[in-house]
Amino acid sequence: MKLLFTDLDDTLLNNQSQVSPETKAFLNEFLAAGNRLVLCSGRPLMSVLEVREKAGLTQPGIFLSCSNGTRIYDCDSHRTIKKTCLPFSYISYLQKQAAALSLHIQTYRDDGEDEAVISPADDEEVQFYRRRIHMPLVVSENLVDALTQEPCKMLAISLHNYNKLEAFRKNISEWAEGKIRTIYSSNQYLELFDWNAGKGNSLLFLCNYLGIPVSDTYAAGDAENDISMLEAAGCGIAMKNATDKVKAHADVVTDLDNDQNGLADMMRKLLYQQ
Repeated sequence: MKLLFTDLDDTLLNNQSQVSPETKAFLNEFLAAGNRLVLCSGRPLMSVLEVREKAGLTQPGIFLSCSNGTRIYDCDSHRTIKKTCLPFSYISYLQKQAAALSLHIQTYRDDGEDEAVISPADDEEVQFYRRRIHMPLVVSENLVDALTQEPCKMLAISLHNYNKLEAFRKNISEWAEGKIRTIYSSNQYLELFDWNAGKGNSLLFLCNYLGIPVSDTYAAGDAENDISMLEAAGCGIAMKNATDKVKAHADVVTDLDNDQNGLADMMRKLLYQQ
């Protein structure tokens, strides 16, 4: 049995944010052979479930690693099997630090049917974010006031000034050590989540949970938040369209990009070689 961990945006999904028919055909074959598929993303659970449903991936054997591995969901049993959250005190601190730089920062309410993006304002950044992530919006000047449970992650967004994200990251770096990870999922999105979480640790958890050797795992991605997963897997796959930093941490790089079914093409080559 093999286990494939794949990032969504710019990896499994094409440039129209869809799973192409060719890639879907490969996934059908992969699952029919008794293997397991893990959809991994910085997206919250509601959004990853939407991707799965639109792609028609309803077969048994699918897991979701959401919010950068902080929430792991078993689609067969319809339940969360692991969840790692940020304390309310962290949310307040990080919002204050972001506000000092006039930087957008948001979090999430992800308790069951009440899932939503929590933002201090209905601003340009959250409007841009919700073009792809189709979740309800709750506006709350103080993020903690809109939360009923501790959230899995926060997300800082700067659409026009990457240096502002870097300044924020630097300002909180000493405080963040041992508490939270600050990792980019794109040049506009800085992910903030528990220090002991991440996509790589979700891979190790699921291998232990399912009793599958790490050597029987593949992981594919394109961005910084995928690196821990590529390093943890038996075979780390960087997309042709990945950053050079990601490619440096991979075992192989796809010959084709995400808009050319690059992952399916490479997986067939790797499986055929065995």
